[in-house]
Amino acid sequence: MAPIEHLSEPLLKCPVVEVASEWLDYNGHMNMAYYNVAFDQYGTDHLLDQLGLGLDYVRQTNASTFTLEQHVTYLRELKLSDPILITCQLLDYDSKRLHCFLNMYHADVGFLAATSEQLLMHVNLEIRRSSVLPDAAIVKLAAMMLRHQELAKPPEAGHVICIQRK
Repeated sequence: MAPIEHLSEPLLKCPVVEVASEWLDYNGHMNMAYYNVAFDQYGTDHLLDQLGLGLDYVRQTNASTFTLEQHVTYLRELKLSDPILITCQLLDYDSKRLHCFLNMYHADVGFLAATSEQLLMHVNLEIRRSSVLPDAAIVKLAAMMLRHQELAKPPEAGHVICIQRK
């Protein structure tokens, strides 16, 4: 596979990070739990920062986003110091929720290592209930959705867990 330069422009590209030694398991590769950590801290958090919903927003407004559902597919193993790039595609949103799809690539070799489909909900932290996203975030989501509508829906989106029979 070609390096990651082939990725579509409209996709949100997150900063490249390396697989840390504490992310490894006794099999000598990145532990499944740390794929979730990487998707969360370097993918979803970057998306939320771009939407104005990051840590500063949480501290200033006492509102945040919670993950309602997540589905991770592990495709290829990653090892110590492998550089990873996460991309994010917005699939849908409404006044309180956003549905996104993240891909994790080996940033040098270019192979797809894992995917994460997520449904997030905006929450008022004081009452711990869903709440309407701020207007500024809705405007950014609308603009992102317009750019991402031209992208094909990832084949793994909506994937159901089952044993594949031939």
